[in-house]
Amino acid sequence: MTYTQGTTERIPPRQFHETAGLEDWRVLGEGACAHFRTGSLAAGAGLVRAISELPGAGAGHPDIDVRHDGVTVRLITLTDDFYGLSERDVELARRISEVARALGLTADPSAVQTVQVTVDALEGPEVVRFWRALLGYADRAKSPEDLIDPHRRGAPFYFQRMDTPRPQRNRMHVDVWVPYDQAEARIAAAVAAGGRLVSDAHAPSHWVLADPEGNEACVGTAGWTGPEPTRR
Repeated sequence: MTYTQGTTERIPPRQFHETAGLEDWRVLGEGACAHFRTGSLAAGAGLVRAISELPGAGAGHPDIDVRHDGVTVRLITLTDDFYGLSERDVELARRISEVARALGLTADPSAVQTVQVTVDALEGPEVVRFWRALLGYADRAKSPEDLIDPHRRGAPFYFQRMDTPRPQRNRMHVDVWVPYDQAEARIAAAVAAGGRLVSDAHAPSHWVLADPEGNEACVGTAGWTGPEPTRR
């Protein structure tokens, strides 16, 4: 899958966040996302129609989820060797925010998140081959460690290379990507609900938490005041 319309000069999450006119958007693990409160399916359909008429929209770009009370938009550039943000996404994000405001719609940046499943693998290629077939997924931009839903609906899978088994620890965990300004509140809520903080060594890139029985999960952000995200 290759999208070539518009500029594909790559940009890091921090640069996206620091660009004027993109206050509605938050960079997550799977691109830049915005959620617009619409209050009705009809209003949401009106926003989708307006987005479809923008220069740069089309050819699988952007991804749009429409519900009865809001519309979530995701922007990501996908080429044969890249899966991330580009100048094209900056331009389209700004235009989408402009048409949303023209329709009287308000963005809620706290309402976006993405979820990734991470699998520890001693024999990476063999494990990836199984999950690729089982899920009907495809490789992410030639990456041997990532699988994505070709329809971009399901959660991506990341295969973390392990040299030796890790006894007493789960081999599969969930990564929850949240807006940079929502991470601390989400972690506090998880701890208050009975979880515990396992490690904050890589904060504000990501934190490792565990549920009451020790099953681990990560809360991740994408570049604002800290370093670029690293996967656990």
